[in-house]
Amino acid sequence: MLSYRHAFHAGNYADVLKHLVVCRILAHLTQKPAPVRYIDTHAGAGVYRLDSAEAGTTGEYRNGIGRLWGRNDLPVALAAYGELVAECNAGDALRHYPGSPWFARRMLRTQDRLDLCELHPQDFPRLQRLFEKDRRVCCHFEDGFDRSLALIPPLERRALVLIDPSYEIKQDYARVAAHVQALHRRFATGVYALWYPLVEPHRVKALEAAFINSGMRRIHLYEVCLTTRHNGRGMTGAGMIVVNPPWKLRDEVRAAFDCFAPLVSDTGEPIYRIVELVGE
Repeated sequence: MLSYRHAFHAGNYADVLKHLVVCRILAHLTQKPAPVRYIDTHAGAGVYRLDSAEAGTTGEYRNGIGRLWGRNDLPVALAAYGELVAECNAGDALRHYPGSPWFARRMLRTQDRLDLCELHPQDFPRLQRLFEKDRRVCCHFEDGFDRSLALIPPLERRALVLIDPSYEIKQDYARVAAHVQALHRRFATGVYALWYPLVEPHRVKALEAAFINSGMRRIHLYEVCLTTRHNGRGMTGAGMIVVNPPWKLRDEVRAAFDCFAPLVSDTGEPIYRIVELVGE
């Protein structure tokens, strides 16, 4: 369970998808002055070096943030995300890629709070050092499922919970659906963003069915794929399921996917899904 290191995959197309959606949700939540709580169940190290041995082993960022770096023709939501990545890099070279906690801290305000959970013994100290001077941030060397449930409902009464395990354990597909339902029972108005990999399509279909049959309302799915062929080995796509998505999020994501999805697909055509799993 603790063998997964996100440093090997930082900045890939799945990260672009995840962080684009997270950034747009936070942009909407921070339009109102009331405080926001951000909870990250699998926070990782916070920031990653793209010239590290780990990132160099796979080079996955080249078919992710590398496709967008330096472009000035991006749609608004994608451009705003790209500007944040640029802030994490000094100069014109792409050397660092920020994780979800970095994006969240950058976008949140003095009245907001962040809870970051990480269990990997190498990544947690890095995460802690990155945020040790920020009183808004609390880092937890704990299981993110357990801690997030303990933090809900938040005192702030407004929250985004990001849930993105590695799915090394196949039972995680069922566990995440049950976990979001448990969070929702405690705090029905929170925004819950679940990332998932498309490795075995039948597992994603079961995940979708679990949300459709959950009794929760207002659930959207956003998915980008590298190919239409999903019968081989390895990850061929990734997605986000968002419960209580902000208004206009779907339109912003669609515009971003129209630009980004063709850049990473094997055909040069946009291969993506945007689905309203459950309506109002």
